[in-house]
Amino acid sequence: MRTVDFDEVVEHYQRALGEFVKGNPEPNKMVFSHQEDVTLANPLGPAVRGWEQVAATMERAASQLREGEVTGFEIVAKYVTPDLAYIVWVERAKAKLGGRQDIVPIDLRVTTIFRPEDGVWKVVHRLYSRPFWGSKHVFCRVPMRG
Repeated sequence: MRTVDFDEVVEHYQRALGEFVKGNPEPNKMVFSHQEDVTLANPLGPAVRGWEQVAATMERAASQLREGEVTGFEIVAKYVTPDLAYIVWVERAKAKLGGRQDIVPIDLRVTTIFRPEDGVWKVVHRLYSRPFWGSKHVFCRVPMRG
């Protein structure tokens, strides 16, 4: 696959994340691999493996978000080979979380690993953590439902 193909996938993924902070996990779910080795580790719950668990975790996390928007991505590193790619960025968004009525800024450090499946780049691992030291933004600790 060409690097430009990967760049297009990253743009599509960023748009899907924009929907996610509005509470809609569906576009994000389409970017992820549906294989049993897919993994997701997010600050709203435990790390999970396998498509069914990843999809359920995304749905629970998205249910905690509403009226959000992505405000930017600061790419730290990107590496692409024909068989694997990764991107490290700081993801910035704002949204209403849980039962809160105010919109709060969200900063996340994110590492995402992609691989081609049937000629299409898919997310096979996403690890994100709460804000980095020195950030004035906070990621609210909202308990997971379910």
